Amino acid sequence: MTDTTAKTCGTETLHLDPPRRPLRVVIPGGAGHLGRIVARHLHAKGNAVTILSRSGGVAPWQVVSWNGADPDDWTRELEDADVVINLAGRSVNCRYNANNRREILESRIRTTELLGEAISKLHRPPRLWINASTATIYRHSLDREMDEASGELGGHEPDAPDSWNFSIEVATRWERSLFAANTPHTRKIALRSAMVMSAERGGTFDLLLRLVRFGLGGASGSGKQFISWIHADDFLHALDYLVGHEEFEGPINVASPNPLPNDDFMRILRKACGARVGLPASKWMLEVGAFFLRTETELVLKSRRVVPGLRLASGFEFQFSEWRGAAEDLVQRWRRQK
Repeated sequence: MTDTTAKTCGTETLHLDPPRRPLRVVIPGGAGHLGRIVARHLHAKGNAVTILSRSGGVAPWQVVSWNGADPDDWTRELEDADVVINLAGRSVNCRYNANNRREILESRIRTTELLGEAISKLHRPPRLWINASTATIYRHSLDREMDEASGELGGHEPDAPDSWNFSIEVATRWERSLFAANTPHTRKIALRSAMVMSAERGGTFDLLLRLVRFGLGGASGSGKQFISWIHADDFLHALDYLVGHEEFEGPINVASPNPLPNDDFMRILRKACGARVGLPASKWMLEVGAFFLRTETELVLKSRRVVPGLRLASGFEFQFSEWRGAAEDLVQRWRRQK
């Protein structure tokens, strides 16, 4: 039972809610680019944050070593935690050769299974387990939007590039391992996230902006494929929202409500940073560039037209729902860091 404090002001009585207690949050894989953004946000709000990291390091929050493969002393950090946010997984920004495919898949499946095994044995398990997933789990979509209720998951499509089918396989098995975990006292969410746009150096937006500044920010391929994105501020707000609203569970799309074609996306970004020229890149040019950059064209050519149906229906409000405003804000923040 929660008490409230009453304060009389004239003839009115104001009921003030008591201060919310800090949450204990554990973030496996929290030493990565997105993990640091999440940890900094939660730490700044007064929460007790613990990062599980392979590399260790010094941070304003607690950092505990783990290898992502075996149970060890790190499991005690989960006892009586409020929230676990699993962001562990090898970067997909690489060539999908046999070795990299194995690492991409195993780094996601094994860490998720490992957390499930650990949580199932706790006396006081976390109330909420948020596990990273990806918006690429949906099929290549030019024709309509994909929300949680009616979105069509991708399958093995004969005409699709092999890398696309691999990405869908990873996402599907990743979520399957989450929901197969025997954790009846822990609410579970699969975070089907679009590309998170942050002004931080080393992120997706930083890469795109550098391409634009070098005159290479034109359309990719046909330019008709949709880009699903979310401003980092709205991504963090979404995490807070999901923690506070216990009706949410299962797969949740975390994306702006307004995906847009690649051609429009890049044109708006060029205007936001004042670039006059943006050379387009044909599909064959992208294939050559991806080979030398040791990455895959799937990251820019697959059409992701994902919308956050459940959160919109619940009244969630975006600070940056349109790409134009988000791009202008991010460019300004990026410049202030110089």
